[in-house]
Amino acid sequence: MNSYNRHFILGYGSLINSQSRAKTGETGRVWPVKLHGFERHWSVMSAEFGMSSVAVIQSPKQACNGVLVEVPADQLPLFDERESGYERTKIELSQLTTYQDDPLPEGTYWVYHTADLVAPHSDCPIALSYVDVILSGCLEHGDAFVQDFLAQTKGWNAPLLNDRQTPRYPRVQPDLCTDRLNRLLAPVTTLSTKELSVTYEP
Repeated sequence: MNSYNRHFILGYGSLINSQSRAKTGETGRVWPVKLHGFERHWSVMSAEFGMSSVAVIQSPKQACNGVLVEVPADQLPLFDERESGYERTKIELSQLTTYQDDPLPEGTYWVYHTADLVAPHSDCPIALSYVDVILSGCLEHGDAFVQDFLAQTKGWNAPLLNDRQTPRYPRVQPDLCTDRLNRLLAPVTTLSTKELSVTYEP
């Protein structure tokens, strides 16, 4: 196969999580990377689920981490549907640096981004059921990767809801170990320790 017939998506939110990706379509190998020229924010992308999501906007001097995921061409429409409300656009290999010594593959690289940000609000807060999925995905790539996600995401001071007992996120993973996630969230969350301790119903 010609290398430029290979397609890769830059996942910077729930797509970092391998189980979450599998709920949408088939994917191949993954490379943890940093994407340059984009900045990640919390934003209301759709009010349908009553929660905010992470989104990236073009910002020449900024960067955020994520994973480069190989996606067969016939699976791209499935990910387009998942990321409705975002625009899929090409990015260049020169915009990516890797966390590993492994060279990145040649191909066509895509990122889902937005041109406009809408700050989270009380009707569409940051939902812990969604944050939990992202952070558990980040943990697949090590502690430094998690810390970069937290530091390279703007808007943590927005309203944040512990919805673990009644999750708003449709691809929730209720079997996650929330104790570790709570410790990671402590420096950035607007919730108290008591509010964070509410966990998923068995």
